[in-house]
Amino acid sequence: MTDDYVHGHAPAVLRSHRGRTVENSAAYLRPRLRPGLSILDIGCGPGTITADLARIVAPGDVLGIDPEPGVVAEAAAHAGDVGNAEFRVGDVYHLDLPDDSFDVVHAHQVLQHLPDPVRALREMRRVCRPGGVVAVRDADYPAMSWYPLLPGLDTWLRVYRAVAADAHGTPDAGRRLLSWAREAGFDDITPSASVWCHATPERRAEWGGMWADRIVSSRVGHAAVAAGHATPADIRDISDTWRAWAADPDGWFTVPHGELLCTA
Repeated sequence: MTDDYVHGHAPAVLRSHRGRTVENSAAYLRPRLRPGLSILDIGCGPGTITADLARIVAPGDVLGIDPEPGVVAEAAAHAGDVGNAEFRVGDVYHLDLPDDSFDVVHAHQVLQHLPDPVRALREMRRVCRPGGVVAVRDADYPAMSWYPLLPGLDTWLRVYRAVAADAHGTPDAGRRLLSWAREAGFDDITPSASVWCHATPERRAEWGGMWADRIVSSRVGHAAVAAGHATPADIRDISDTWRAWAADPDGWFTVPHGELLCTA
């Protein structure tokens, strides 16, 4: 987990991350949480999920780590007076933490971006106490579905998958989580799946507007053009298509996720 994050940290990217909560992004973990637990949140980004976790398990301690110093600072500011949340710059491959340190080790939308997700899971297991849980959730890009069937969105998916592959990521991570966890040595695993559904006017405006901005302003679009996966005109067309989709009252977009609760 380095600064090679395929999306980068443009405002449009962080705008999406700031909307994440335990309710909409970690509901599968919620029944396992109780006051007094300690949690490590890997790839915490701007800290919205982390702060939620801290409120739920207070007075237990929560540590959020991310490789990007700027978002770590934002996460600390967001947490404000959530006194049981701490944030540090960190690397999931090399956690500067003792063995058996946390009751829960959580990572949301992290493994899909890592060249070696199995190695990351082994390190997450190392710092999780025996009987604790490693919780991971990742999207599955090729399984995403939408309506209307706009060619520009087909181009978006093709371009994104090519850029992610160049960065040694795994855009279909959601369906692979179980196999990665088994390879990492877990044998007590509870798998599940859930979706984000963007179909109301508000959700379409948020999701479509975010991607319309992200494709032109974030690392994804720049990398696509640099690698020859798209032309500047393609990128503009993708952005325009996202705005057209968002404005269509029939617009529908689903984002499927794989989820695992792995007992350490």
